[in-house]
Formats: sequence, structure tokens, C-alpha cells
Amino acid sequence: MLAAGCAASSAMVLALGHMLATATVDFCLWLLLSWLALRLLRSGDPRWFLPIGVVIGIGVLNKYLILLLAGGLLVSLLLVGPRTVLRSPWLVVGALVAAAIAAPNIAWQAANGWPQLHVAAGIAADQGAENRALFVPLQVVYLSPLFIPVWVAGIVRLLRDPESRWARSMVVTYGLLVVAVVAAGGKAYYVLPLLLVLTAAGTEPVVRAIPSTRTLVAAVGVAAAVSVAVTLPVLPPSTLGPVNAMNAEQGEQVGWPELAETVAESWALIPAEQRADAVIFTINYGQAGALERYGPEWGLPTPYSGHMAYSDWAVPPDDATGPVLVVADRESRTAETYFTDCEIVAMNDNGHGLANDERDTVVRLCRGTVAPWSTLWPQLRRLG
Repeated sequence: MLAAGCAASSAMVLALGHMLATATVDFCLWLLLSWLALRLLRSGDPRWFLPIGVVIGIGVLNKYLILLLAGGLLVSLLLVGPRTVLRSPWLVVGALVAAAIAAPNIAWQAANGWPQLHVAAGIAADQGAENRALFVPLQVVYLSPLFIPVWVAGIVRLLRDPESRWARSMVVTYGLLVVAVVAAGGKAYYVLPLLLVLTAAGTEPVVRAIPSTRTLVAAVGVAAAVSVAVTLPVLPPSTLGPVNAMNAEQGEQVGWPELAETVAESWALIPAEQRADAVIFTINYGQAGALERYGPEWGLPTPYSGHMAYSDWAVPPDDATGPVLVVADRESRTAETYFTDCEIVAMNDNGHGLANDERDTVVRLCRGTVAPWSTLWPQLRRLG
């Protein structure tokens, strides 16, 4: 019950649980893979490699980070054992199953120049130093500072308790992945599922050390209250400045209706007879998502964006030769580079004094494109 309480009240589970992102599914699959690996190590039955392969294959279809966990588990088993489970042909069977399920995704990556590698490189280049500096603090914050004694107890238990040492590879895996992610400049939440596994391992010694149910319930309650405030939309938008530094998804959703209204006012400037051939283009997928969600209320068409995977969902047709509304920040040079006769017709503000992508966004009205959309689209694609 304590393990469930720690999981349910952790900031990361709440943050990912109330919205759908690739990290939402990834978090669940990392925990599932960890549980299956523990079943394999506890029982010594190599047939667990089959469901492990299935989970890895499905995980790759969602997010490639699960390969990091699979590789970390493999290396840790080679380092600290038990190595006997690696001698079974079921390991090969599991690997083949994972490869078969993931094959369409890998084939698409290969055919399209491995865009995932470009995205990872972009994250490391743009945010690597910040991610490294904040890695340890965010590990604590994303779970809960109150849970530090629990996951520390889990590490000690798995390393020192003779009855639990069969699972010590989970501690080694966590250490290996921390080093790998920090070196690569990745985000702190990438390895957080393993910290939740260690937290679960630490609940038994914590319950023995603190047998008072009221004390444990109170601690989980305090952690839950703080996590709810940081991760769920319960605070006034104007107070989200500090929260936004820890959980950008909170603040980046503020001002979406206002953005749709601003773009609708700009759309109305286009003569009615030209709107059938006009296009709305946004510089990032968050703005496109905002207009896709709230735009229909204002009669706006489906927006387009070249930002990351959003660029693969739809490309403006070449016969869309009318005006272009470009939604971007003031410093962006995209409009002047790829579109003609552009002028700023509106500036958007989220209305809450919160620094996010919807604050000080400008809308430019351009006469048209410098080339057909099919020619421009590879250049408009932005992977970071």
C-alpha cells in the first residue's frame, strides 16, 4: 500500500497521468518491463524473455528510450548477474520478437534519414547543459523530496539484504542509465521509472522502521498535495511561473483560447474569396495543437506546422496558393525567408502575465509562398 501511495502521489505519475504524451506510455512500459525482468530474476525461468521481447517491441513503436532500459538491464546482468538467465535460447527468441514488432518503425526511420537521432542531437545541443545541471534536483522533485528515504532504503536493501540481492541488477541499471543520460544531455525524467522501482523496494524496510500508519499516511498526503499543485491544473494561471520551470506542460497550455481568437481575427483580414486557398502555418506544434483544439470554434481551418512529427501528419497542397498566416515569435525569420510580402497584423498575449510560447507571439500575414509547398516543406521541417 505504501508503494502504491508513493507512486500515485509522485509528481511524475500525476503529470503524465492527466495528459497523453509518448512519455505517458513510455513510463508505463518501463515499469512493466522492470516487473517482467524482476519476475525473470526471481524465478530463473527464461521463458519470461518472451513477454519481455513483446514489451520492448511495443515500446519501440512508442518511444525509443525503452531500448536504453533494455540495454542497461543486459549490461547490469553481465556485471553483477545472475548471468545464468542469459545462457538460454529464450533470450534469442525474445530479441527476435522485439525486432519483429519494432521492424516497421525502424524501417521508417531508416527510410527517412533517422530523424530520431536528429531530435536527440537537437535536445543535447539546445538543452544539454541545463539538463545535466538539473538532473539530480529534478530526480528528487519529479518523484517527491519526501520519498528520498524510501528509495535510498530500496537501494540499500537490494545491495545488502541477502534475500533481495537477486534483484541488485536494478540498482546497477539505474546507475548505468543515470551516467548515460547525463553524458548525453538527456532529460531527468527519462530514468525516473527505475527510481520508482527502487522506491517500491524500499517500502518494506521503511514500514519496519516506521510502523505508525498515521505517520506514513501523513507523509504520502503531504507529498500528494505538493505534487497536485505542481502537476495538475489547480492553481491560477498567473501563479504558474515557478511551476512552469519544473513542469512546462502546465504553463504551455495557458493562453490557447486567446491564441485561437487572435489568429481568427487575423484570418478575417483575408478576403473571403481567397480563404479557400489560404494556409495557417505555425512555428511549433504546441501552437498548431492549440489552433486544432480551439480553432474550429472560430471557423479556422486545420493548421499546418513543420515542427517535428507534426510535419508528417499533413502538408499544404501545392494548389494552396493564397495568403499564409504565419504564427511565430517576433524573432523568427521563417516568414521572410519562405513567404512573400509579410507584415505583422497581430500580437498575441496569454492574458495572464505568464512567460510561455503563447506570450508575445506575433501573427504575420503573407501574400504567398516563394515556391510550391511540396518544395518548401523539407526546408520548413524543424526537428528541434
